[in-house]
Order: sequence, then structure tokens, then C-alpha cells
Amino acid sequence: MKAPLIRRRYEGPQHAKAEHGVTMVLVAVAMVAIVAIAALSIDVITLYLAREEAQRSADAAALAAARILSVSGITGDPSNTSALWSAVCGGSTSIASHAAQAVGTQNSVGGFAPTVTVSYGGGNGGSMSTNADCTQLASTTAFGVNPIVTVQIRQTSLPTFFSRIWGSTGNSVTATAAAEAFNSSNSGNSGNESVGTIIPVQPRCVKPWAVPNQDPLHPRPDSNGFYCNVHDTVTGRTTPCDPIVELASGSIRHPGISLNGNPTGAGGIIGETFWLSPDCRWAQSNCTMRVTPPQANYNNSSGYMKGPVKGPPEPPNLVFVPGQVGTPVIGIPSCSNGDDFEKAIGGCDAPTNYTCGLSSGSGGTNAVDLTDNPDTPTSDGVSCLIHQAPGGDWTEPNGQDYLSPFMFPSAYPFQILAGSSNPLVGTGLASGSSISASSSIVSLPIYDESTPVSSGTTTQVTFVGFLQVFINAVDQFGNVNITVLNVTGCGNGSGTPLGSTPVNGTSPVPVRLITPP
Repeated sequence: MKAPLIRRRYEGPQHAKAEHGVTMVLVAVAMVAIVAIAALSIDVITLYLAREEAQRSADAAALAAARILSVSGITGDPSNTSALWSAVCGGSTSIASHAAQAVGTQNSVGGFAPTVTVSYGGGNGGSMSTNADCTQLASTTAFGVNPIVTVQIRQTSLPTFFSRIWGSTGNSVTATAAAEAFNSSNSGNSGNESVGTIIPVQPRCVKPWAVPNQDPLHPRPDSNGFYCNVHDTVTGRTTPCDPIVELASGSIRHPGISLNGNPTGAGGIIGETFWLSPDCRWAQSNCTMRVTPPQANYNNSSGYMKGPVKGPPEPPNLVFVPGQVGTPVIGIPSCSNGDDFEKAIGGCDAPTNYTCGLSSGSGGTNAVDLTDNPDTPTSDGVSCLIHQAPGGDWTEPNGQDYLSPFMFPSAYPFQILAGSSNPLVGTGLASGSSISASSSIVSLPIYDESTPVSSGTTTQVTFVGFLQVFINAVDQFGNVNITVLNVTGCGNGSGTPLGSTPVNGTSPVPVRLITPP
């Protein structure tokens, strides 16, 4: 028998004693590795969750600031002719920056309040040149057309362990979001979109009051105190009203911000206060029109609230015709229980009934319906919508949210105060508190009144833009007092045909998150 090539050496009991405790060392080393991996995993999860929290906060903060830019009417004053931008986005103390700061810090990131940085920019060929003060942006940025707000959320105090080995950034996260207040008026030339193209807006919630494309406060009253479209018995002439939006370009004819409800000097349409009145005689079975075509400043010869005609109020006013209400109407409050027209005022009509720029001859569904009378449904629907006491005194707040001062805001940005019947009053909101959202803010379609419409019929029309207004009050005859908050037209400066993809939103100047170029 051959001897084995490898002989096992018998070590004896002394060698066995030498291996005692090796397993414990190996387990100890393995435990350190396991604990390190577990701690690192916790760090990774902590950083991941904090990154998600930061991004959500940045998105919400950017949208909140952009909404302030939308409802403040900045896009209706794109060149800052009023020199009032500073109150909205002029640095850290402005309301848009303050809104972004409040939203960005209300939710903690990693258990701690983050640092919020707000900046503004847009235009300039699509670049995102930014500044903490929007009034410091160069005029070439076209900031006021489609303003963009950028919010950065940063948290540097995350509770981490091993991730700190990567330096000071190992326990910090940063997230950035950019939001745009999109106004289609001339946006094809603003730099934020492709030059010469346009994306039309299609608000999801429009009230069925089709207003003619006429600005009741431009031109202003002459020396005898007469408004446009009102016959001057002294001079023997009637001066027509300027349009709200230019048909060829979709741009705003009179951009700018006016105080006290009435333009002074070069004041623009934002802030104008006037009455919206049905172009329908009171208590008729259908809309028997007062004046054809509907116009601004219809002078009621029988006097406001007197005789069988019942309005509209004295100028300034703008008469509307009822839009064709589609089905189904959604978001109907319980207090709006009349016909479909009243329900569309209290709730939301189908957005396809208000497609921006779709001509009447293109087979679209945009139409006005004069087979019904909108006076009582308007009075009841608005009272329900804005929580104004039915039949109450419309000369002062009666439960509804209101501007300060009532009807005729004298300071910019316009301040909205919660009415005593606001649903949130008593649940943490006090009556008279300043608010930024209200059911009194609504959108209205502007149509080209050159298309003839007749009493008792349904007629296709072309909507050329939208008004965003604040409803101050309504009277018992369906006359609605409004203040203009913003305007948007359907076209662009080059006259290029409209696109087919709408930007949806409840506002005609919707806000949206965008990807910075």
C-alpha cells in the first residue's frame, strides 16, 4: 500500500485550543458590516423620502406662487406700465414670494423646516434667467406675458449616519420646481413657447355669460360725462367702445392695471368695475333682446329698476347673452336647484362648449342660446355661488366674499376678504380675513359680436378670449357687478392659426408645472 502524498499531521489537543474564539471574531466582524449596511440603508431611505418630500413641497410652492401671479392680473399688464409688479413679485416681502415660502415650509422635510428660495424669470428665447425680484428682470424677458416662478427647497439637517462620509452634501437634499402662469395672449412671441405658435386655453369651469368683445370703460367718458356707445346729445355722435382683445392677434387692447374701478390716464382693463346685465327683457319666456348686437354701455331709457324693463344699471355696463349649456353640468351646489343654466352658474359647464378661437363656421359646438331667459336663473345661481343672501342689499357685502374696499379696490394687489357666509368661516377662518381663493372668482367667455344673434334662437359664435372676474354682488334682476382680474385672448402676434391642444384649468390664465430649459 502506497503512502499518502499528503500526510495529515496530528496536532493534538494544543492545536484545538488555539482555534478557540475565532467564530466570535468572525461574527463580530460580520455584525459590524451588517450594522453598517443597515445604517447605510436607513440613510438611503431617509434621503430618498426627504427628496420626495422636498420635491412635493417645491411643486406646491411654485404652483401657489404662480397662482398669485395669475389672479393678480400681471399677465394683463405685461410691460408693467402700472409699475405695480413690486407688490406681487418684487422680492421676499411680495405676496407671491410669501405664498411660496408659506407653502414650502408648511410641510417638513426630514422632520425639519427646509430653506425656500424663490426666483422669477421666463422669456428671452426660452432661457430661465431668474431674479428674486421680478421688477429687476430685463424687459426683453417678456416676464409679464407668461411669468415663471422657480422655487428651490433645500434641507441640510437630515439625521444620517454613514452618508456623511461623502462630505457636507451627504446629509442634504435639494429639489427645484418651476411653474408658469400661462396666458395665451401674444404668448407665441414671448419666448416661453415656440415663436409663432400658440396653445389655446380651455378653462374647465366657465360661467355661461357670453360677453361681447367691448370694453365699457375705453374710451373713457368725454367732457360731458358720456360713455362709449352712448349717444351724446350735445355733440350728436356716438363713440364706439374699444375691443377687449384684438381679433387679429389675440393681444389685450388696453393692458394695464386700474384702481378704484375706473381707468385714469393710461390705466388698463385690469381692475375695471362694471355691471354685467342680461341682454334680455325682464320676465319674457325667452331672451327677447334689448339691443342687437349686444354691446357695452346700453343706456336703459326707463331707468334702472324702474318700469317693465328692469335694468340694466346705468353705465358702465356690458350686456351678455346666455351661452348654450351642455350636459352634464358638474360640481352643482345644493342651493342651485333651478334649470341647467342656473346649475351651470353654481357649478361648471362642459369645457367643450367654450373652445377658444373655434370659428362659428368650423362646425364647432360654441353657441349662445336665446330660447330661455337668464335673468332669474342668474340672480339665483350667483346668490348660491358666492353665498350672498338672496334678495339682500347688493350695495354692501351680504355674506359673500368681497374686495377691499367693496366693489372698487383702491390698492394693488387687490385684497379679497372672507365673507360671513364663506363655508370656511368658523372652521379656522375668521370673517374678514384675507384670502387668495374664492368662489367669487369666475371665468367668462368673450365672443365676437359681429356674428348676428336673434331672440329665441340658438346661434354658433366664435369665442375670442376669456375674462377672469371677481363677482362683487348680484341684484334680483340678474345684473351682476364684477371687477376684472385678468384677460386672455385666443390668438398670437403673428396671426398663426390656433393649435389643437388646450391648456386646461379653471382659470383662463391657468398655472402649470414646466421643465426648465
